[in-house]
Amino acid sequence: MAAPHTSPPDSDSPLLAAAKADLRRRLMAARARPAADHVTEALCRRMLASVHDAVPAGAAVAAVWPLPGEIDLRALCARLHGHGYRVLLPETPPRGHPLRFRLWQPGGRMVPGRFGTAHPDGPAGRPDFVFVPLLAFDRRGFRLGYGGGYYDRTLAGLGPVPATGYGLAAQEVPEVPTGRHDIPLPVVVTERETIRCGT
Repeated sequence: MAAPHTSPPDSDSPLLAAAKADLRRRLMAARARPAADHVTEALCRRMLASVHDAVPAGAAVAAVWPLPGEIDLRALCARLHGHGYRVLLPETPPRGHPLRFRLWQPGGRMVPGRFGTAHPDGPAGRPDFVFVPLLAFDRRGFRLGYGGGYYDRTLAGLGPVPATGYGLAAQEVPEVPTGRHDIPLPVVVTERETIRCGT
């Protein structure tokens, strides 16, 4: 996953960029403690169910290898693999480009990437389903990410591939500040519920 960094200079108006930066700072500070194991387990169960509901076994599912402080999806990756899905993890390209995805296998070598990330030393692949990390979300399906725009660009390029945001219930806010490049998600999964957004 891409580590926090600033948005490209012309992506948002100064007022919108400041609102996003302020919310981003507050949420980064609030997530200093890792989620309890039972919370992560509940979230991963819901995430696995969302994959089963959307795509058949054998499909390629894009997950995320965690950075410090992020929700740890490594157990979910192993379960997806065990259920017959191909697991893809993102490789962070230079700023301004969409993510690339590489095939992950249990025990496979992870390669250091940009911003402290790691990605598999495997072949590239195109996902049939994408999990999207977030710092904040609202019930409309808008999310606040780290500020690089990677997932917005990636989802725009993938077309009608199912995408589901994931996070903790505590990351919900009344309204995420949004601009013209922000793409709402149809579904967000937390440890408590699966939210069909915009309904």
